[in-house]
Amino acid sequence: TFRKRKQLLTTMAEWFVPEGADEQKHRDVAETIATVTRAVADFPKPGIMFRDISTLLLQPAAFAKVTDAFAEHYKDHHIDCIAGCESRGFLFGAALAYKMGKPFIMLRKKGKLPAPTVFVDYGLEYGKDQLHVHKDAVQEGQRVLIFDDLLATGGTIIAAAQCIRMLNGVVMGAACPIELDGLGGRANLSKNNIDFFSLVAFR
Repeated sequence: TFRKRKQLLTTMAEWFVPEGADEQKHRDVAETIATVTRAVADFPKPGIMFRDISTLLLQPAAFAKVTDAFAEHYKDHHIDCIAGCESRGFLFGAALAYKMGKPFIMLRKKGKLPAPTVFVDYGLEYGKDQLHVHKDAVQEGQRVLIFDDLLATGGTIIAAAQCIRMLNGVVMGAACPIELDGLGGRANLSKNNIDFFSLVAFR
């Protein structure tokens, strides 16, 4: 009905600059993300509100603004490598790795990497999965920044961190353009000693 659709659109519009970001510095990029992404109800299953970043990628200026904001935030951090979670984490992580001149590591689902891997079983908001990384992707002591497109409960990023730590890498933090507030993701990451940064949060 029109009333339900109006309520949904109102909910979609409730965004804010999250903890750790600077209200003055990051409000413009937060508003850009909120404006150019879209929410899709009941995907990939009923009851899930999917935040679709494909519409952001269609706009080069918006994609560049997001990448530049992350590069500015992390420019003084000691980062050796950037790791992206399959598959949307590749998009933002690889762009930042290029921008900062850092190696990029792929964290992939079962059966996608050809060489020997380490892996972690983990739960999603709507199922279970495995995350793998090549055994030679991370050198002992390397400081790794983990990237995904969105933080919900934090399961994927926690699994990624476990993979990195299995190879004796140091997880110096994790980042996503988007954070979903109220699902406990940031607290779950904190419990696993993962510092987190995002550019916009949705209620």
